[in-house]
Amino acid sequence: MLAAQRDTGSGGRNDMGNNDNLRLFHTGEHVCGYWPERTARDLVFDPRDERLPAFYPQALQWGFRRSGDIVYRPHCQHCRACVAVRIPIEAFAPNRSQRRNLARNAVIEARVLPAGRDDERLALYRRYLKSRHPAGGMDDHGAHEFDQFLVGSWANTRFLELREAGRLLAVAVTDIDALAMSAVYTFYDPDEASRGLGTLAILKQIEWATRERRRHLYLGYWIAGHDKMDYKRNFRPLEGFDGRRWRPFDAIESA
Repeated sequence: MLAAQRDTGSGGRNDMGNNDNLRLFHTGEHVCGYWPERTARDLVFDPRDERLPAFYPQALQWGFRRSGDIVYRPHCQHCRACVAVRIPIEAFAPNRSQRRNLARNAVIEARVLPAGRDDERLALYRRYLKSRHPAGGMDDHGAHEFDQFLVGSWANTRFLELREAGRLLAVAVTDIDALAMSAVYTFYDPDEASRGLGTLAILKQIEWATRERRRHLYLGYWIAGHDKMDYKRNFRPLEGFDGRRWRPFDAIESA
């Protein structure tokens, strides 16, 4: 991703406030990770900038995401399909389907642990990728990619583990700052997909954020009509970032 060129135009800077000293790059075109038939470009903060860890909470508020040490936001010339979304924690209440999910998985224990790789987590991650992204470029990830993608070097990251009778079922990789949490990535046992472990992971992150008195849980990008991204609209109330400010999701969805 960081075969990047300096963004010499105004694209992406109008909504960045007065932080002209923050180095922001515009990547070259690459295959879209969501719609392979399309090309994409991203805005990326310089990962070598020592100020990035302190600035990361503000970047989340501007609709950016973290992947490893890269903090990015899609910025495609002819497409605005990716909409950053977040859950306002105090206002959230699970719907009927989500309450059934919690009841059905009541035997699962959730624990917050330091981020890191071990053999058990790596094996689950690789099984998930082979099932979820066959021949998609991620299904051959190993230990190096696990560390690079999920842990990074500077973020305040924790792993939320979901276990049943000691068996690891899912891991939700979560970044934490003083006001919010960000759901970076979740991987789970593909043989247990019918249990709704992805939904359960978000519900457990919401419970965790409630305990820690965080205001928001960032969910990354919602993409209308995308079978792997559209589920985020089920967590209500939801807010979406329109490029300048956060708005109620209903207004974003109907725009």
